[in-house]
Amino acid sequence: MRRDLGDGYELDDDPARIDREAVHAYLTTSYWAEGRTRETQDALIESGARVVGLYCTGALVGFSRTVSDGHVQSYLADVFLLDGHRGRGLGVELVRFSVDDGPLAHTKWLLHTRDAHELYRKFGFAEPSDQLLERAGR
Repeated sequence: MRRDLGDGYELDDDPARIDREAVHAYLTTSYWAEGRTRETQDALIESGARVVGLYCTGALVGFSRTVSDGHVQSYLADVFLLDGHRGRGLGVELVRFSVDDGPLAHTKWLLHTRDAHELYRKFGFAEPSDQLLERAGR
């Protein structure tokens, strides 16, 4: 599914279109995926329930990946927007397209982040309840 945002920007959930090299280059410098191998990143894209690219005149400038059971639970991961494209509402559109405008919109969503809380609150994300537990990776 594609969505034109105007000014040369578009969203697309075609996994074949994702520039895997660009995704890996960005994510390995992020606080949450530093050091992730290209092989691991490719496997995550391949196994994702939905991957979304944000493109500016054909070049990937933003990305999100969803992990889901396809029925009741989804997890938003690896969301980024390149610096030169921030401040235009594109991050909002990327998250909206990822969680509200697709086949998993009806599921319960989770995410982990240490920044951009206000962005995610616009889509109903909030601090966990007393019913949520987490086990960190080893």
